Amino acid sequence: MGLKGKLVSQISIKSDGDVLIELFRDKQHHIPNICPDLIQSVDLLSGQWGSLGSVFVWNFNLDGKTVASKEMMEAIDEKKKSVTYKMIEGGLLELYKTMKFILSVDTSEEDNQLVTLAYEYEKKTEDVPDPCTMMDATVDLIRAVERYQLQVPT
Repeated sequence: MGLKGKLVSQISIKSDGDVLIELFRDKQHHIPNICPDLIQSVDLLSGQWGSLGSVFVWNFNLDGKTVASKEMMEAIDEKKKSVTYKMIEGGLLELYKTMKFILSVDTSEEDNQLVTLAYEYEKKTEDVPDPCTMMDATVDLIRAVERYQLQVPT
């Protein structure tokens, strides 16, 4: 068993994938308004919303506990409709040496768009679990955003 890993999940959404990627790229501070039970706050510490190198603190629920994660926007790929965050501080880095979150959206089909979520990580020790609960929470977040988008006209 290796210490480095990648956990990937793909989900199909019926809401607008372009709006979803825009939300995670440029408008993270709106996410707590959409699903406050999952995300309490997203605060910009440095940089500008939607710009590379910007640093944010996400406060969210994970396994019934509030967790803070300081993250830097590491990459934006407009062509692939993806955004990458690198965790630089926070509770999860007590277990993992490194962790990145990548979200991408395939909008080639209008009715059924594919969201790919990936966590790339390196555990500090062999007994650290894979970040499955983090992935489950992220899937729940995407589903909450989708439900919100389908109820609110854009």
